[in-house]
Amino acid sequence: MSAIAVIDFETSGLLPEAGGRATEVAIVLVEQGRVIDRFASLMNAGVWIPPFITELTGISNEMVRAAPAAAQVMAQAAQFVGDRPLVAHNASFDRKFWQSELARVGLVAAQPFACTVLLSRRLYPDAPNHKLGTLAEFHALPRNGRAHRALSDAEVTAELLLRIQRDLRQRHGVDAPDHDFLQALQQCSKATLPRFWQRQAGATATATATA
Repeated sequence: MSAIAVIDFETSGLLPEAGGRATEVAIVLVEQGRVIDRFASLMNAGVWIPPFITELTGISNEMVRAAPAAAQVMAQAAQFVGDRPLVAHNASFDRKFWQSELARVGLVAAQPFACTVLLSRRLYPDAPNHKLGTLAEFHALPRNGRAHRALSDAEVTAELLLRIQRDLRQRHGVDAPDHDFLQALQQCSKATLPRFWQRQAGATATATATA
């Protein structure tokens, strides 16, 4: 399977349209069941970080003042990702900042996103909830570093993605749980999910019979 880029942002606020800016980004590349590369950087977007954000993330105004300019970091991040598809935990949040920050430097954010929150809801309905920390404990995923720092969260999300792909192969007979398959799965509702698995089982049986 082709490489997938797992991304996580830390930000000064919840919404770009409300003035929120990225303060840190991390990207972890996953291919053939393992992590193959990483990129991470703080960034200085010239915004003030509220105290409650510093308390949550550990990222202070002093830290970002000494960081590279946001435009420089985002240009590097875009080059690192290339045309690879993206995955994030709660992807609607990270997609907004990816698009907003790249637009500021005149770059198009054309990469499709898949969301490990949605995928977890489809595959692990017995999980206590689908927060990243809860899922890390639920699946006994390795974790290094502090929660709500971009690289630590991106690495845990990458481990969750690898677990999802492994379970799709072993439990559901999906030969190649690539990004297109993940997007199709996450779009299923609770009502349509059984039909989705029936179609998958039929496709697998047909492929086996014609092999």
